[in-house]
Amino acid sequence: MRRTILLCSAVVMTAACNTTPTKQARTPKPAQIEIEESVGFTILENSRIGSDVRVDYDRALELLGQGNLHAGSALLESVIEKAPDLSAPHIDLGIAHHRKGDLEAAERYLHAALEINPRHPIALNELGIVYRKTARFAESRRSYEAALAVYPGFHFARRNLAVLCDLYLADLECALSNYEAYMATVHSDDDAAMWMKNVRYRLGRLED
Repeated sequence: MRRTILLCSAVVMTAACNTTPTKQARTPKPAQIEIEESVGFTILENSRIGSDVRVDYDRALELLGQGNLHAGSALLESVIEKAPDLSAPHIDLGIAHHRKGDLEAAERYLHAALEINPRHPIALNELGIVYRKTARFAESRRSYEAALAVYPGFHFARRNLAVLCDLYLADLECALSNYEAYMATVHSDDDAAMWMKNVRYRLGRLED
């Protein structure tokens, strides 16, 4: 899976980058979602931004990758202040707050991302996880299914939906179909293979 954010010199569908930061007050243009079956999907976002925003965004991701959630989150906040119509920083902040255990803040940022791009599969998948952890299982299912409606090959959402149906919804048919779809593309997940076998046993289909 690749997530590509077009910023600065890479922006080709809108005006060139500003040389100084500017706070925006306009309706964001919907992001483009390009599906590549053999690879995954690519998210293309177009925005007029300051020349420092891409540097700050990349640095924020580097800090988060190093486990420095506080500094990375603070830098992402500054990116959002300068480029509020990009969904990616909101999603990354949602994931960072999730990692910090603040599910309320995580949900808030993920909803903000979906206000910008309602069909963003990563935001929908992450929101599904938050819903599951807060015992809103029907909402979690809808969120995973919405992500898969955008990209059926999104294996993270497929696995999450299978587990949700298996352990939380007691919908074994849903669990089995999603485990099977997941394992068709991810062959080395021993845990999921065991769970799928268990569901087949409970359905009386061990030899299928």
